[in-house]
Amino acid sequence: MIDDDPSLQAAYALSSVDDNRRLYARWAKDYDQDFAADMDYVLPRHVAQQFLQHGGAAPVLDVGAGTGLLGQALRRHLSPLDAIDLSQEMLETAAQKNVYRHLDVADVTKPITHLGRLYDGIVSSGTFTHGHVGPDAIDNLLPLARDGALFCLSINKHHWIEKGFEAKFQDLDDKIEGLTLVEVLIYGANATGPHRDDLGVIALFKKRPNYDAAAE
Repeated sequence: MIDDDPSLQAAYALSSVDDNRRLYARWAKDYDQDFAADMDYVLPRHVAQQFLQHGGAAPVLDVGAGTGLLGQALRRHLSPLDAIDLSQEMLETAAQKNVYRHLDVADVTKPITHLGRLYDGIVSSGTFTHGHVGPDAIDNLLPLARDGALFCLSINKHHWIEKGFEAKFQDLDDKIEGLTLVEVLIYGANATGPHRDDLGVIALFKKRPNYDAAAE
């Protein structure tokens, strides 16, 4: 069972989809202040900056959107933005920010077939991390993108090493191109605690034209 008190440590200790749902259902209303503000969570801004600097275009899908922090950072520059997340409660909090066109519940560890839309950009901040999503989920995101779509996914650096993201990207070589890795701080100067110096790897790449997932 997960800790009754939602926290970064509890989130990193998650081991199942159901545990994720329960924790984020309880955390949704307080997440922006209890975690993002208190930990000076700057990763969403880094992801937005890298996506824009590499020519990212809309429509954009925010994967694991949570309370919409990445959407807020992008909305001043691009629209429309859509959001998916495992937690209905987190999406309800995100909806109050009025940055997303569509908000849908989805489990990225499984094929996503109910959206009915394709995107020119796929972004994610804080989803590929301990207790959450591993590298195989990228296979489920590629069919949501148009040919040439830009992906900008943040991955906790320790998670990158432990879960074999480097090998995964090598396996995806026939499906993606132009892989660029950018290392950033997840938290800002005001962060405290044992994770204040944690690093993230932002993976930028494009879906290869004429890649047909249905042919596999």
